Amino acid sequence: MRNYSIPALLLIPCLLFIGGCRKAETGAERRHEIKPRIVSLAPSVTEMMFAIGAGEHLVGRTTACDWPAEAAKVPVAGAFGRPSMEMLASMHPDIVIDVDLEEERNSSKIKDLNIRTERIVCKNPDDIPGAIRTLGKLTGHQRKADSLAGVIENGLAGFRKKNLLRAEKPLVYLEIWDDPFWTGGKDSYTSALIAYAGGRNIGDAVRKEYFEISQEWVIEQNPDIIACMYMSKETPAAAGVMQRTGWHHISAVRHKKVFDGFDNSLFLRPGPRVLEGIAQMERLIEKK
Repeated sequence: MRNYSIPALLLIPCLLFIGGCRKAETGAERRHEIKPRIVSLAPSVTEMMFAIGAGEHLVGRTTACDWPAEAAKVPVAGAFGRPSMEMLASMHPDIVIDVDLEEERNSSKIKDLNIRTERIVCKNPDDIPGAIRTLGKLTGHQRKADSLAGVIENGLAGFRKKNLLRAEKPLVYLEIWDDPFWTGGKDSYTSALIAYAGGRNIGDAVRKEYFEISQEWVIEQNPDIIACMYMSKETPAAAGVMQRTGWHHISAVRHKKVFDGFDNSLFLRPGPRVLEGIAQMERLIEKK
């Protein structure tokens, strides 16, 4: 039997403790380094991911995910609402994040690949801060996500307070497409955005998200402002509206308050740039 001195015996537990700490630290470091591989199936999700500094987690996106510019470097997993199962499988993601897929059965197909799915739903601007915080938790970027969510919440509160003092709220017609004519209804994201900007959406007469309309219906609603969310190949969209038969009776046409040339993603896509979209709409409403 070996004869250890007292100082040597005291040293043994100290070394074991230090070794244990080193192992724990190494394990923590490794856990910190693990970054979930994520495929985003919606432009709004992709924008929020980059906004909270989690763009590095993206290993796949849709062809509609076009902002910010860095998103172009992320491989494509299919079209918005129509992901390619073969592409998804080849990307080996830990999580696939969608909003409302074009076909619900796509979600089942993704689960059949043993891939975890998460759904981020933003029906109106008020849902955006919560969606950002959820993505922060999924990616480990909670601090930046909480900060951005707080900024958006404060911004929305500012617009809400300002609108309480607004005496008049002009009627706004958001023309999403002109062949056939489409606009947003009372349940749409665009309706809530218009309300935050201080206007009233003519589509609020219909309890739907987005729906097809007739020219006669628009004339009857007589909007004060018309905003075209598309690019026209032949003539500018606004000029085309001004020339439509029978539309000269509409207030927006008479007062030349028909606008185009927008980045429609600011108005149609619920994401981190929501305050910018509301501010642009507000400028149209206040424009003399």
